Amino acid sequence: MIANPQRFDRAIALFDAANAEDPNQDGGQPKELLYARRMTEMIGRYAPEASEVAQLAVRAQHIKRWTVPRSSYPMTKEGYYAWRTGLYKFHAETAGELMKQAGYDDAMIEPVKAAVGKRGLKVNPDTQMLEDVTDLVFIEHYMLGFAGQHAEYSEEKWLDIVRKTWKKMSERAREFATGGGIKLPEPLVPLILKAVGA
Repeated sequence: MIANPQRFDRAIALFDAANAEDPNQDGGQPKELLYARRMTEMIGRYAPEASEVAQLAVRAQHIKRWTVPRSSYPMTKEGYYAWRTGLYKFHAETAGELMKQAGYDDAMIEPVKAAVGKRGLKVNPDTQMLEDVTDLVFIEHYMLGFAGQHAEYSEEKWLDIVRKTWKKMSERAREFATGGGIKLPEPLVPLILKAVGA
């Protein structure tokens, strides 16, 4: 239930305008704009009853991500985790600023920032909803491309990647993924099923 549809639409329009500046293209569209729209499409399929906080959070999850490249942190495992943590904060702050412009107050902004900032995974329902949608979108739209970029990975490494993704998902999301809710990447289906023991 959206409390004020006009305000919600303003926030979405501001998120999209920010992501439309992405110079990286995916299928002729700015990469992060396409990603954000896929996130909204997925939450609509997976959880049409999702809260306004969750719907805003999924749209803003990667907002302006290209402005903080991986190369801005050391190319080490520690550097990778520092980059990811920095991104959570950056995306949360950016989403909050745009929501304020759209007319939201702190009572709505702070929960969205908590979800986008990945705070309270497993205990905050909006953060978990964002995580579920993120993982479902990754499996349906990006896992196959990721596999193509990392053809050197062993089967064991891939099983580990799938299991880590699976572990972050709620039981509902796992059932949605294996029960026909998403289109699994066909070449990877045997590997996915092996990883999750289905």
